[in-house]
Amino acid sequence: MAAATKDANALVIAGRPGRFSAGFDLAAMTASTESMRELVIAGAESLLRIFTTPIPVVAACTGHALAAGALLLLVADRRIGADGPFKIGLNEVAIGMPLPTFGVELARYRMPPSAFDGAILGETMEPVAAVAAGYLDAVVAPDDVLGAAAAEAERLSALRRGAVDGTKQRARGELAERVLAGLVDDMNTVSVPTPAG
Repeated sequence: MAAATKDANALVIAGRPGRFSAGFDLAAMTASTESMRELVIAGAESLLRIFTTPIPVVAACTGHALAAGALLLLVADRRIGADGPFKIGLNEVAIGMPLPTFGVELARYRMPPSAFDGAILGETMEPVAAVAAGYLDAVVAPDDVLGAAAAEAERLSALRRGAVDGTKQRARGELAERVLAGLVDDMNTVSVPTPAG
């Protein structure tokens, strides 16, 4: 992240058409408890770097955003979604894994109380509903999502970097530090996902 933001004034994160991110690699997630824990710890650290990066981050949600893909939306500063029959949500519970503490805390940070319980228990939704739930800020036609995200990044790039950084640290720094401090202990309580049944 440091290299990506060293000379930039804003960052856009985009997926391919129809798919923003389905989260962590399920093969690695189910290979062993150790590989799952290593992957999720590394992913959480990356998400928290994005959450506190000193420049504005805009997500261009080009389609489905599940599990860590939905968490990526929660850590971005602005989130523009493509309209369509796409699923967005934290579906960890549905695949047999408790949502880790960092995921719960990021959801609590972003979501209105009315959406929080459904979200952490695996409710998924289409993009328009995801605006009310706190995953997205706006929904546009699929062909417009990249342009809208780039325009938003351009607008935000005019903000002074020091002001953005200082404000994000005040708003998010303590949460990020607290989650990182307990990350390994939290993941030591989580095992390989098991399907329902």
